[in-house]
Formats: sequence, structure tokens, C-alpha cells
Amino acid sequence: MKIRYNSPVILTYTLLSISVLAFGGHSIIAQYFSSPARLSVSNPDFYFRLVSYIAGHGSWKHLIGNMMIILLVGPLLEEKHGSLRLLEMILVTAISTALLNAFLFSNSLIGGSGVAFMLILLSSFSNIRAREIPLTFIIIAALYIGGEVVSILKIDRVSQFSHLAGGFVGAFYGFVRSGRR
Repeated sequence: MKIRYNSPVILTYTLLSISVLAFGGHSIIAQYFSSPARLSVSNPDFYFRLVSYIAGHGSWKHLIGNMMIILLVGPLLEEKHGSLRLLEMILVTAISTALLNAFLFSNSLIGGSGVAFMLILLSSFSNIRAREIPLTFIIIAALYIGGEVVSILKIDRVSQFSHLAGGFVGAFYGFVRSGRR
């Protein structure tokens, strides 16, 4: 039996994230693998960090939590939508979340939570038919949004904004892609 690299986008993203945490160190992650805290379009690092922050994680627990979701749901979605389309969705999630965060807040983001939540909501559209909204989507969205609203009330270092933004992008792509069948 041989091992197959069955999900190139998801597996490459996972291996990159593991490498950044294993070999990067806190200062490298803070400098290169966190989202920009401000809109600084004249800084070349700004553009790299719009995407690179999704590979940086604050701890092994943070990384494993995100990768459990991403590795569970991602390969199925990559098979369904194709590698390039899934890569597009991940990049749109990362860039839109980072830009909105830099515009609205003064903190940086790290980690792939937005990507994970995008995949969760996108996956709930797997069996959507024309002019129907799956009950699973409604339940997942209600649980997800409700959980994030409750989490906003807690003082922690988790960015519920990135979770909500990722979920919004996943829902958007789910609706758009389901209409193209």
C-alpha cells in the first residue's frame, strides 16, 4: 500500500503551518506570520502578511485545533471544488479578513481559524439544491454565530472577528457555487 498526497492545497498548508511553528520562533511569527495591524500599502511586507498570517499559530494547541478541522473537512471540499478553487477561497478568506481587521481594529491576527470556519460553513452546502437552503446550514450557522457572539463577551486573545469573517466567506462561496450547478 502506498501513501498518496491526496489533497495538495490542504496538505501543503498544513505542512507549512507546522514548519512555521516548529522552526519560526515567536519573533519570526510576530514579524512575518501575523496579519498587518494597519493598512500600510507602501510596505512590501504588508502584502505578504495579508496571507502569511494563516500559517502562523500561537501554540501547538492552537495549530492542532485548527488543523483537526481543516484536515477533516478540507480534503472533501478540495475534491469537490478542485485544488485551484479551494486555494482561491482560502486566499480570499485570508486577504479579506486581514484587510478588514487592519481597517477596523489595531491588533494583528495569527492562525487559520478563519480558514477553518470558512471550510465548516462551505461544507454545509455540499448537498444544496436550487432554491433550497439545507437545514444543516441553518443549524451550523446558528450554533456558530451564537457561539461567536457568546465568545465576544469573554475577555480572551481569540479573534472572533476572523472566525465570523471566515464563516461569512464560506457561506458566500457556498451560495455562489451552489447556484452554478
